Amino acid sequence: MSCTRTKLGTAALGALMALAACAGDSADGDSADAGGSGQDGWSYTDGSGAETTLDDVPTRIVAHASSAAALMSFGITPVGIYADTPVDDDLALDGLDLDGIEIVGEEWGVINVEAVAALDPDLIVSEWWPVEQGYTGMEEGAGTGLDTMQAIAPVVGVAQGPSIVGMIEDYEELGQSLGADLDDPEVASSRAAFDEAVERFGAAVDAQTDLSVLAVSPTDESLYVAVPEHAAELADFTDWGLDLVVPDSPDQGFEYWETLSWENADKYQADLLIVDERGYPANLEDAEAQPTWTSLDAAAAGAVAVWPAYWVRTYDAYAGALDDLTAAIEDADPQLVP
Repeated sequence: MSCTRTKLGTAALGALMALAACAGDSADGDSADAGGSGQDGWSYTDGSGAETTLDDVPTRIVAHASSAAALMSFGITPVGIYADTPVDDDLALDGLDLDGIEIVGEEWGVINVEAVAALDPDLIVSEWWPVEQGYTGMEEGAGTGLDTMQAIAPVVGVAQGPSIVGMIEDYEELGQSLGADLDDPEVASSRAAFDEAVERFGAAVDAQTDLSVLAVSPTDESLYVAVPEHAAELADFTDWGLDLVVPDSPDQGFEYWETLSWENADKYQADLLIVDERGYPANLEDAEAQPTWTSLDAAAAGAVAVWPAYWVRTYDAYAGALDDLTAAIEDADPQLVP
């Protein structure tokens, strides 16, 4: 979902699946070369390592919501979108003009195959999750399999990797191969605004010596502690100097999280808690209903901010999310936890 089966427990599975609750990582940290287009047709080697070659540059594209958001930021508009949740709830699509785009799925793993086929796409764009060896919404356990979609059109995907910046750059390459103008002033302006947001974030981190941060996804059953290296935005934050708590016992076979019972919610302490934005603020309300939530020093102190978890795919969205987190870092007390 990509996230596919979150393996987070029965009740939490349904809740976090609807939020596309997983992350993936890539062995080499990058998608494969984007390939190119020209008089000899179009070719692209995607994050799985598979090469797709077509006689012509694809123009009719069906895309997963995250991929659609990324491509649309470079001027490539799909004819159809499938999402893991209702489109109105999909953070990646927030604020985008979807007029004229057919929605062919609003639940993880459930894609209206007939509607996709009726759109007569040249290409289906998703994301490749190396840990799960699957494309978003077509992984093992999904209701729609890869073979079914490939019978309609080739499926390609940028690899989930240890950097949102790297993913956006991979989408730039894919978009350029599809005809995007990366010299467009709006694209350049978005990149410049993002670079400035990164500078502000770095300055805030540098000024808050010894600040520790814990990234969590709460449900009414459990508290899920994120493993930073398997969440692309958390890996970026680490690269930019933020001290993120690394759980010592990730869930075996699904190392995106360490699952804690609410009885053990205080296993890790930090000066600032950042909470999974998917489902926020309802998930925070679930946490606040637990008596042990305030056993976390940061929760007791109200030092809680939003973590833009797994949905950011554009420079504009990333800049906005970073500025919000920068403000929380500036306000945090780095001496809250001894």
